[in-house]
Amino acid sequence: MSASVKSLLSTLTSRGPHRVLRGNLAIAGQPGVVFTPETGRNLPAVAFGHGWLTGANHYRTLLEHLASWGIVAAAPDTERGPIPSHLGLAADLLTTLDICTGVRLGDGEISVHPERLALAGHGMGAGAAVIAAGRRDVAAVAALFPAPTAPAAEAVAPELDVPALILAGATDITSVSSNAIPLATAWGGPATLRAIDKASHNGIIEGRRVLAAVGAGKHESKTSRTTRALLAGYLLATLADDKTYRAFTDPDQVIPHTTVVDPAAPQEKEPPKLKVGQLAALLRR
Repeated sequence: MSASVKSLLSTLTSRGPHRVLRGNLAIAGQPGVVFTPETGRNLPAVAFGHGWLTGANHYRTLLEHLASWGIVAAAPDTERGPIPSHLGLAADLLTTLDICTGVRLGDGEISVHPERLALAGHGMGAGAAVIAAGRRDVAAVAALFPAPTAPAAEAVAPELDVPALILAGATDITSVSSNAIPLATAWGGPATLRAIDKASHNGIIEGRRVLAAVGAGKHESKTSRTTRALLAGYLLATLADDKTYRAFTDPDQVIPHTTVVDPAAPQEKEPPKLKVGQLAALLRR
């Protein structure tokens, strides 16, 4: 690992040089939010899909962070219920990109380049981003801690030759809540799968939410910081063509707090959790 990569990662965990503006996508007919740098023409943009039982407001720090580094970051705020439509969220992601490219943002001083677009998401939103990428050409896809969707994102992935960054939690990459390995295995283009040390799949979600009330998916500050830095570096390299951050697209590059995973290598399955009755029966033996 070079000192420069470690330094870059440290830099990218902090806010970037741009002042950030917040906007409401509903003005253009799509519920959601958009964060932009204060000024800029022909900027890169990413449409971000939220996870299950969450919404765009649970990713505010992540979206603001990307905007502070010069990337327009927009997120639809739909399909928030217990039985969401993944196809519906994918369609909303595409509508969000259309708004970013077709509407002058801010006071008319901000515009997005139509060829500097990415789709990204967390959990089911990552799967929705992959589904959306099957319907529109984009420059990059980022799947953060992807979860199974219907239709399956890995069924769409073989047709995609766009570069992809797939992040997973080292603690649950082989669990039923993650399809990171099948997605990376099926991807048709260049894809890098990185596991973040000591991270779980719901660690990047901010604020209070339904699942936290039952002790599931608590926020992990270190996971959030590392994820923000990796995503910002990847998008700056792929969308802005900034060679400074080229290491974030290189699967052979050692990056602190992460491990590159070979999806073709044998994986240890997470042992099934025992129910109370099963545990009692084992103890009696």
